[in-house]
Amino acid sequence: MLFKISCKNIRKSMRDYAIYFFTLVIGVSIFYVFNAIGTQMGFMKLADDTRQISELLVTLISMLSIFVAIVLGLLIVYASRFLMKRRNHEFAIYMTLGMSKGRISMILVLETMLIGIGSLVCGLLLGIGLSQLMSALVANLFEADMTDYAFTVSCDAIVKTLLCFVIIYLVAMIFNSLIITRMRLIQLIQSGQKSERVHLHNPVLCVLIFVIASAVLGRCYYQVGWDYANLTTRKLLICIICGAICTFLVFWSISGLLLRLVMMRKKTYYRGLNAFTFRQISSKVNTMVLSMSVICLMLFITICTLAAGFSVRNSLNHDLKTQCPVDMEVAAVNGSKPVDLTKDWVMRGHECGFPIDDYMSDYVQYCLYYFKDYKASDFLGPEAGDRWDTMIETFIGVSDYNRLAQLYGKDSIELSADEFVLLCDFKNMTDMRNDRLANNREITVGGTTLKSKYDHCVDGFVQISAQHINMGVFVVPDETLQNATVNLMVLSGNYRANTDAQKKSVDKKALKAFEHDYLINTKIDIANASIGLGAIITFIGLYIGIVFLIASGAILALKELSESVDSIHRYEMLRKIGVDERDLTRSLFRQTGIFFLLPFAVAAIHSVFGMKFAVNTLEIFGTGGLPESIAASAMILALIYGGYFVVTYLCAKAIVRDNSRL
Repeated sequence: MLFKISCKNIRKSMRDYAIYFFTLVIGVSIFYVFNAIGTQMGFMKLADDTRQISELLVTLISMLSIFVAIVLGLLIVYASRFLMKRRNHEFAIYMTLGMSKGRISMILVLETMLIGIGSLVCGLLLGIGLSQLMSALVANLFEADMTDYAFTVSCDAIVKTLLCFVIIYLVAMIFNSLIITRMRLIQLIQSGQKSERVHLHNPVLCVLIFVIASAVLGRCYYQVGWDYANLTTRKLLICIICGAICTFLVFWSISGLLLRLVMMRKKTYYRGLNAFTFRQISSKVNTMVLSMSVICLMLFITICTLAAGFSVRNSLNHDLKTQCPVDMEVAAVNGSKPVDLTKDWVMRGHECGFPIDDYMSDYVQYCLYYFKDYKASDFLGPEAGDRWDTMIETFIGVSDYNRLAQLYGKDSIELSADEFVLLCDFKNMTDMRNDRLANNREITVGGTTLKSKYDHCVDGFVQISAQHINMGVFVVPDETLQNATVNLMVLSGNYRANTDAQKKSVDKKALKAFEHDYLINTKIDIANASIGLGAIITFIGLYIGIVFLIASGAILALKELSESVDSIHRYEMLRKIGVDERDLTRSLFRQTGIFFLLPFAVAAIHSVFGMKFAVNTLEIFGTGGLPESIAASAMILALIYGGYFVVTYLCAKAIVRDNSRL
């Protein structure tokens, strides 16, 4: 009998379960999709280095899934509160008819089991389908060969998903049972009759707190966005804490000011149903100040992680083409083992079993120098601080650079006997060096005074890499280096190979020959590392971002639906005094829209300055294609967050039109 009652309740309350079921299905599918990545990559042809990075990604996702499971568990328990509140009158009837609390708890357990089984089946089916699309993204990120790929179902991911959500459902059942045991019949009967009072805070206090919170936020914005050079870990932590507290204070002050500001504009306030609409909104915001603050911060993290993740991935792909124009670079340097820095690389190649002329089609040998008495602090000046006292400045002769520039396909440099050019592409360092060159263009090295040809750095590099990491190389006349010390003797060039397979073969021989005694970088190695790093950042950003987005949308949706349940009698009263149904629907749409828009608007403001910080922090990886990344993030936000808004509005509209209440 209890099973029949449970089935009947689910069918009858299908609209009430819509958001709950929608959230469960999305949660299950997302959890499966990301945990199935390891199985999917097993069917792809990956390079050995790429496969090692892919295994690291799988490990990171498994660890992150624990955090995701906790977030989803808390979300589902929170969602249960809405369903319990919606059915207070139903529980009151059960208790009036003599049903024990134990049997009511059993009905809820059966309902949770049925909803859980249904959501797991639907979520896994959706997840299995989406995971095939995810395979294309995985293959694209890792540049994998999918010729042997087939439709896959990850048993490991299914087991993880089932285990995780079974535990979550058990916790939800226990939580529901505890609520039932604490219920009193009189409270259930009166639950829909209590009108929640709108508390109006002291307006002067609200304005004062709003101004102070905004000022502190402005200071934090400046600190992380424009005073980045002086930003320490301690200052960053203080900015994060102050930002979170001030976000709460902003919402607290808005909750007290919103209704008063509208009431001051009497024509607006008394037009149509605006008085009812804004009182409803004020009531919701008043009761959700803390929740809205948390939702705002989650949306802020979502926007930044999605946009930054996509941007870094795009930049890494682009930078690989521009920053790594040759197949190999190998350098001799004096370390723990003394190295003869005057020996020609052709001789070194023969000694190591890698004949340069046999394996390299075109190459350049060059030296990088330093002056023992000239450090970065000598160039930047005392105002830059003492952290630059130990950093040597790097120099290259103009003839060596021009031969290297020809190999790289770059423009050559012409210098007079008393000129130099400073190459730099690491943005933060470029800004510091440009400030110095704008005020003083002269340097004195090796007893020679040189003047910069330009009042700014030239964007460029000497050694290959995956990112813009050149912090400064001085191109000087060759004769200036007579008293300098050789720091690196470098060979850069391209393999004598026509196909990717031939390049990989030569690459392995080069690594085997040089990796023990010299510093070697190859385009293939750099590409694999870049691909792996981009994939890890993208997937972690997607995983965290989507889960936070689901949590934010679900919490707002459940609160809105709960308020709609409580306000049914208010809508009925408006109908009785002749208010048109279309006006009621318009009022509900505005309430839902403002309710969803408010935390998103504050999060968007946070994100403008958060992305400024991200751009500075991720400058080493590059932040090219940021507009495209923001557009992609906006699409995900519109799809999930906007989807919750639409479903919430439709469900709320159905609730306020439903007159057949128990």
